Amino acid sequence: MSGLGGIPPEARDLEVPAATVVPTNGSGRGGVATGSSPAHDEVPAPPGDGTALLEVEDLVKYFPILGGVLRRHVADVKAVDGVSFSVKRREVFGLVGESGCGKTTLGRALLYLQPPTSGRVRLDGQDLHALKPEQLRRMRAKMQIIFQDPYGSLNPRMPVSDIIGEGLLAQGLKDHRVRMKRVEDSLEAVGLRRDYTRRYPHEFSGGQRQRIGIARALALNPEFVVCDEPVSALDVSIQSQILNLLLDLREQFGLTYLFIAHNLSVVQYISDRVGVMYLGRMVELAGVGELYERPRHPYTVALLSAVPEVDRARARKRIVLRGDVPSPVNPPSGCHFHPRCWLRERLGNPEICSTVDPRLHVVGEGHAAACHFADRIEQERDRAAKPVVAPASAPAGA
Repeated sequence: MSGLGGIPPEARDLEVPAATVVPTNGSGRGGVATGSSPAHDEVPAPPGDGTALLEVEDLVKYFPILGGVLRRHVADVKAVDGVSFSVKRREVFGLVGESGCGKTTLGRALLYLQPPTSGRVRLDGQDLHALKPEQLRRMRAKMQIIFQDPYGSLNPRMPVSDIIGEGLLAQGLKDHRVRMKRVEDSLEAVGLRRDYTRRYPHEFSGGQRQRIGIARALALNPEFVVCDEPVSALDVSIQSQILNLLLDLREQFGLTYLFIAHNLSVVQYISDRVGVMYLGRMVELAGVGELYERPRHPYTVALLSAVPEVDRARARKRIVLRGDVPSPVNPPSGCHFHPRCWLRERLGNPEICSTVDPRLHVVGEGHAAACHFADRIEQERDRAAKPVVAPASAPAGA
């Protein structure tokens, strides 16, 4: 036997049998297996019965920019700019968008790891902004986060027992024996052995470290968990294990997730509803099947067109956006997406796009979009898309 703890390196991520992720290329789950403005119309409620566990209303998070000798406030980075949505119990709400659009900042602001500039966040009916520091500390037992980096999110100087048990200790669980029992139960729940408590992070593989991060979030028996790109740093085979583990834990413990990711196939597989962010705002929100089948915002259409097609025989069409994402310090007037919008170009550059900020409004059952011309998307997208030609194979013997 080679490797740490007598476990071969190639087997260290196989504590739990892997299940294959089966993303779809249509609506819903299942398919071919593969490796905001301050003002809003009423946003469609999440599907299912019961009340919303999380309610977000006009959430804003600005980061001040200081300049000059006296370090005066000269501008703001508008990371999150008036976002509203709700998440029901046991729902997986997926959040997608380009890097820098504010997804992670939104997730941290929901947990008050970075207090919002304005707006309201209600968890299980309680307004987090109105809580005193001690009340907020107790409320944190109900809301946890799984970080993106399984290497940087674990303290290399602490054993696993202290990493997972630290939150329990902060919540007042002083009894060492009871605390260790909770730590071991959490490890077992994520498919790791109970005797791993005295090991250190460097003794584990990337997939095992992410399982430890999940166990740390589970130890306090939370109701709401922010999953901040939890599989982006892992191999594809390990990603499938972690995704199915998260779904199993939701069923076992009744968890509710905000799942942040870049991989649209992953989001389609795990989510019940999906929100699309652009430059700090929510531009589209719908059920996963509805959004992937009938997107109603030009930015969402462009994102989905970039997803590689599993079936090579099917002609792939791509909408390539021009230019880079504008600076959140000085976003464009009107619709933030209008300088890059292919639909605006197809419609002859109407002035309303650059002068009037579109509200997130209902465009279908359970479907909302922030676009003045959402009803023109379907008839214009096929004309704007261009087929993607696969490179020719090299001749034999070349």
